[in-house]
Amino acid sequence: MLTSIADIVENILLCFESVNGSCKRSIFPPTTRILLYLLLGSMSVLTVCGNLLVIIPIIHFKQLHTPTNYLIHSLAVADLLLGVLVMPPRMVYSVESCWYFGDLFCKIQTSIDVMLCNTSILNLCFISIDRYYAVCRPLLYTTKITVHFVLIMMLVTWTGSAIVVFGIVFLELSIWGMENFYYKNVACEGGCILFQNKASSFVSSVLSFYIPGVGMLSIYLKIFIIAQRQARSIQGTTNQNSVGKSQRKATKTLAIIMGVFLSSWTPFFVINCIDPFISYSTPPVLFETLIWIAYLNSTINPMVYAFFYSWFRRAFRIIISVKS
Repeated sequence: MLTSIADIVENILLCFESVNGSCKRSIFPPTTRILLYLLLGSMSVLTVCGNLLVIIPIIHFKQLHTPTNYLIHSLAVADLLLGVLVMPPRMVYSVESCWYFGDLFCKIQTSIDVMLCNTSILNLCFISIDRYYAVCRPLLYTTKITVHFVLIMMLVTWTGSAIVVFGIVFLELSIWGMENFYYKNVACEGGCILFQNKASSFVSSVLSFYIPGVGMLSIYLKIFIIAQRQARSIQGTTNQNSVGKSQRKATKTLAIIMGVFLSSWTPFFVINCIDPFISYSTPPVLFETLIWIAYLNSTINPMVYAFFYSWFRRAFRIIISVKS
């Protein structure tokens, strides 16, 4: 009987005991909480450090001031800011299951979170377009993908994402038509979620992930096919082992790029789409887990888009050895 009473008391713990309308609080065992803080904190630090190692060489070496590297730099900045501004407060919320930083900061943090994630995904799309012209339309590359064009893409990506996301969050457009349900059944003191109606959830998922994802998949598939065709065309004049190695490298690169992106984001956007249609019955712990898996894409991006290329490794070694 005592155990049952203790369980009941634990289940009704609140984020703010003295506040009416406080959210319920789920408490992890102490060991689990420590491990979660270590895991999520390490992920945040790795995200920041990894993207810094991309940003510094691009800024430092003029030889790396190319359209492609500007896009990679923009991607790294978005991922860096995610690790600095979003992951630490999200870590506290995920572990404590309560938001202790106020409603205004919740809206600001949510807006920055969604904006940076969208910016990161759009940068990945622009990088795929850049690679398409470099491999499939090399004669048009220098005229189409210029520094001016890339800077415009970066400006549109950052400002467009900021305006749209901050507008949706602060004007509460995502709960349009469901205000009564939200404030009666969802909103509470100590909570910080981006609640979405069916239309908002579907449209945001399609625009933020499914269209960019299909576009990237199509572009990289096209790049892979053309790269194979080019390798076969020079097979008669190039050592066969070298051609085979080049093909394997291209296959590995494209597989890593799409594999990391799809593995990180697909689970979250699938749940994000279907959750409103199953009466928002997704367990909060599962939702938080999928969000952190999605964040993992920003942790891995530096390794995929920078450290894979030898000139970034050489540039960083030069900086470390103070040879320049």
